[in-house]
Amino acid sequence: MAGLERPRAGRIVLGDEVWFDAPRKLHISPERRRVGYLPQDYALFPHLTVAGNVRFAARRHRPDLLERVGIAHLAGARPSQLSGGERQRVALARALAREPRVLLLDEPFGALDTITRQEVRDQLADLLNTLRLPALVVTHSFDDAIVLARRIGVLDRGRLVQLASAAELTQSPATARVAALTGANVLDGTATPSATGSMIRLTTGGELASSQRASGPVQIAVQPWELELCDPVSTALTDTVVSVRDDHGRLLVRLTKFSLQIRPESNGRPPLAEGQSVGLRAAPRDVRVIGRP
Repeated sequence: MAGLERPRAGRIVLGDEVWFDAPRKLHISPERRRVGYLPQDYALFPHLTVAGNVRFAARRHRPDLLERVGIAHLAGARPSQLSGGERQRVALARALAREPRVLLLDEPFGALDTITRQEVRDQLADLLNTLRLPALVVTHSFDDAIVLARRIGVLDRGRLVQLASAAELTQSPATARVAALTGANVLDGTATPSATGSMIRLTTGGELASSQRASGPVQIAVQPWELELCDPVSTALTDTVVSVRDDHGRLLVRLTKFSLQIRPESNGRPPLAEGQSVGLRAAPRDVRVIGRP
């Protein structure tokens, strides 16, 4: 989209501007495309100040940009004097200085620590909402995508396998890779039709009922918060606790075959211990049949 590489086929159009058209052999050069590009490593000039980096890319004098991204007080500083979050904001201001019609952001939080990542991600989401510019964000983090994007396109080996909202990806994943990206438990099994849907016998042992009708080899997806603990004697699905971690008031429980999220008081039993055998169940509507492995 930025024009740095020339595709072999297809078209790239923004509004009424055609940037690339293979049949017509049309390829608009990068400098003629109104693109704001934020690379993964930010690529700031180390010998220039914050203001100098932004001014380098500006189509016209834009003293308001530093204030807009909250770094006006750092105008005279050099990149080596900045934190990761501050460098990201400089790179974003520089991208905006081109007065782009579209923003391209490549792993914008890759160089940030966890705490800074959350803070800067929220700030960027607010800024993108204010700018009302189309933006394409590349990320490996589904959490980042949820915060930043209205629509999420999942690429698998170069192919777009699903384009939808975060909720749609979670509730109706098109493939096992999409389900795994959302954090779901994905397992292989064999489905047998039933009066209310199907019964899935898992390859790893145990059974789960699904409200979807299916037959033969399938994969299923169940989100961690949709699994419930129960007495192992009363269920056809059991597993063993590997670890338990408290995450802001939720227990993240890793089992040998599943992971689940529960509230500490929701299990109604003594604290879970490593090596403990537990029973699992899920509502049939939450057991999503994806298709053949």
